[in-house]
Amino acid sequence: MVDKKLVQFTHKDVNLKPIKNLYKGFFQVDLYQFEHALFAGGKSELISREILERGDAIAVLPYDPISDTVLLIEQIRIGAIKSKHSPWLLECIAGMTDGSTDYESVVKKEAYEEAGLELTELEFMLSYLSSPGGTTERLHLYLARADLSQVKSGVYGLETEGEDIKTHILSVDDALMRLNNGEMDNAATVICMQWLALNREKMASKWA
Repeated sequence: MVDKKLVQFTHKDVNLKPIKNLYKGFFQVDLYQFEHALFAGGKSELISREILERGDAIAVLPYDPISDTVLLIEQIRIGAIKSKHSPWLLECIAGMTDGSTDYESVVKKEAYEEAGLELTELEFMLSYLSSPGGTTERLHLYLARADLSQVKSGVYGLETEGEDIKTHILSVDDALMRLNNGEMDNAATVICMQWLALNREKMASKWA
């Protein structure tokens, strides 16, 4: 058991100047200027950083503990256009929270829109900062209990948002093999699958 946190500095050790907006479209870019405490004592010079403000997001991995299967989705991601494999990614269901802190409701809405699933039982995995050197975005990850025995792969998504999403149902062993061979290369999906690998026996027992 960890007795003491390694990180000792807190918000009080940062002097943040008024934030300036540089751009506002679908996403927003702000200029952060700040000084902070130094490990050797004293404080830093004034530092400037351009930060992408895209809001928080959720991701959910539907899991059937009876058949030991998961549901993943496939869709094009233009941010992956330079990927050596393909800009179509194998992912967890995900979506932006649009300012809501009712993350479970957002999870259920996205699961229905992207995979036609009506979820009821959720297990919070963890939350993490996606890339804190350049954005304030935090992702909240969930495992969802789902009966995938009668679910067939299909095409989903909102036409109004330009979504074209294909679902895949895989055994957990197959999904983990694809994770290990690099077929999954986006952080939320990698973390969700690794979390399930670590907690598979516990969740199968809990949801049996």
